[in-house]
Amino acid sequence: MNRLVPTYAKAHQIDEQEAAQRLERAIAGRLWEDLLAATWEAMQSRVKRLDEQKLLEKVFNTLEDRPLRYGRVVEPNAAWSAFMMLLDLEIGTAGDAARKVMESEQGRKMISAGLAEAGMFLAIELTKGK
Repeated sequence: MNRLVPTYAKAHQIDEQEAAQRLERAIAGRLWEDLLAATWEAMQSRVKRLDEQKLLEKVFNTLEDRPLRYGRVVEPNAAWSAFMMLLDLEIGTAGDAARKVMESEQGRKMISAGLAEAGMFLAIELTKGK
């Protein structure tokens, strides 16, 4: 989750402490499982040469080296914006109009793309280690 803090902070023009608190609230719910699944899928597609055990060891080594490290800031695109909106919906900072848009067919597609984008970002961040 720390890896997402700088991007969330920049997107919302808030400090990193506030961003971390909001992210913690947003990801504490059902979104956690969706984000984990997207990240695992991205890791498996990105690092095909490793079996599951070796992949988990790689993530462990990355987190062991710098467990609280923030990730880099990601430049926004449509998928990232949808993911940020999903986070905001989870914590209740987005309005009803945003909720209605995200519940539409196009909105659901964008949420899916946003989760995949965030999952790939986390996969890259979590497999940088030894």
